Amino acid sequence: MNLYHHFGEQLTSVLDALRDQGVLPPDADFTRITVEPPRDPSHGDIATNAAMALAKMAKMAPRDLAQKITELLLQLPDIDSAKIAGPGFINITIPPSFWQKIILAAANAEISYGRSELGRGQKVNVEFVSTNPTGPVHVGHCRGAVFGDALANLLDYSGYDVTREYYINDAGAQVDVLARSAYLRYLEALGEDIGEIPDGLYPGDYLKPVGKALADKFGDQFKGQKDAEWLAAFRLFSIVSMMDIIRADLKALNVRFDVFSSERALIEGKVNMVEDTIDDLRSKGLIYEGVLPPPKGKLPDDWDEREQTLFKATEFGDDVDRALIKADGTYTYFAADMAYHRDKYRRSFNKMIDVMGADHSGYVKRMKAAGKALSDGTAELDIKICQLVNLVRNGKPVKMSKRSGSFITLREVVDEVGPDVVRFIMLYRKNDATLEFDFDKVQEQSKDNPVFYVQYAHARIHSVLYRKIPLEMPDLEMASFEPLKQDLSVLTDSGELALVKRLAQYPRIVEQAAKTHEPHRIAFYLYELAADLHTQWNRGTEKPELRFISDGNKKVTGARAVLLLAVAKTLASGLEILGVHPIEEMR
Repeated sequence: MNLYHHFGEQLTSVLDALRDQGVLPPDADFTRITVEPPRDPSHGDIATNAAMALAKMAKMAPRDLAQKITELLLQLPDIDSAKIAGPGFINITIPPSFWQKIILAAANAEISYGRSELGRGQKVNVEFVSTNPTGPVHVGHCRGAVFGDALANLLDYSGYDVTREYYINDAGAQVDVLARSAYLRYLEALGEDIGEIPDGLYPGDYLKPVGKALADKFGDQFKGQKDAEWLAAFRLFSIVSMMDIIRADLKALNVRFDVFSSERALIEGKVNMVEDTIDDLRSKGLIYEGVLPPPKGKLPDDWDEREQTLFKATEFGDDVDRALIKADGTYTYFAADMAYHRDKYRRSFNKMIDVMGADHSGYVKRMKAAGKALSDGTAELDIKICQLVNLVRNGKPVKMSKRSGSFITLREVVDEVGPDVVRFIMLYRKNDATLEFDFDKVQEQSKDNPVFYVQYAHARIHSVLYRKIPLEMPDLEMASFEPLKQDLSVLTDSGELALVKRLAQYPRIVEQAAKTHEPHRIAFYLYELAADLHTQWNRGTEKPELRFISDGNKKVTGARAVLLLAVAKTLASGLEILGVHPIEEMR
């Protein structure tokens, strides 16, 4: 049950009645009307701007129209009061009986509270991680992996048909560097002393097993041979090996994909999709041969004005036109990316989301321009940038990893603190803000550690419902507990009502998070819900009559058990979206 949708429908019925009465014109537009929480909770439970949005159409003063609206609202059974405030806002108060419906909706085991059909089955492609297959996933990629996976969960929960996709950048110079780096480790596995890894090659220890596997497969067949003899075979073997490592690392973080797409397949398939894309753009008059202006600021020493094949990106909102074919005849990375997005569009994805790292901020405008050009403006492409992650231990930055050679790997962090901690912390900050991951703080058992605080709330509830109540009141055993038979009218304490009102926010939070592609809103909400639970728990410590298990009072305990069940299910629902397992017992 979405509280705001319900009362939005109630309000619409009132406005339809006013239209029938001639107070509102037949063509009155309701699209600017909002139904949302009031800024000040003391003003009521719901606020609407309906009178101000419609006053001009009705040719009435906003407060006068508000008066007519409130008169009809007060005739509805789910409204306790409706008061006019300021220039014409209407603040609505809901009766206790409706809050009881919210509790039961959240506690109902047959439904997923907060789940909706917002997406109405629309296909959406979420592409994330997509790191070059040249080494293990590092912490920067880790944030994008968690964000992308949680966003996909969120959209699925909101009624979209979601495809999780990984784009393998397996063409270009970087995979040749990988093959040459693996060749050194191959020689090492054959017993050669390779010394220091030369600059420009990948130095990480993760390539040692790849070199050993190459030696086992080929023996000394390629020892001392020119790279033309072994480069292609080593490149393919190394890419497959790296993708095996990447898949294993992502699996440790509980990240999954539906599709793995290959850049090389775009170029080397039956049809060269990059060339085909450029031809398509050329047929639309969006390609020309020209010279780009020099970059702003100090010119690079190697700057050379050369004619290139350019895409008219400026016609679609970009700052400059973009090169697709360089002067030497090779494709740019952007050309391949355009072909890849055209391929997604041709797979019927009109809604696409790309999750990129902080170093891709300058890529946003050109990709949005590409999306418009390739789909004739019909596709929606949203690009979410995940900012840097700074690792801290004992108040100091964490140094690089020997395994990777230049960074800390995702696997090292997951192995130390666990996937649930990594996922929650990575989402407990907006994606476009830098995140500090403090190894000491994320393992604290305190309010300052959000993942502990939320998990502790769920574990506390589980302890009451499934251990303490069965011992003290066997008649309320959870296996046969029936929420619908409990008298929820006894839930009148301010702390209990605060919990109920927080529960009522959840469907709206999920919907907003899905619309804005911001899963961090779920993490923030869970912390607030957990805080309300812990606050009420502490109040019961000070005042025994407020304890969730009311001594000898089965009626009150039963009602509070329903409330706890509703909170637990909502916590579990939100954690499910984030990809975090709800804990039943703290150890």
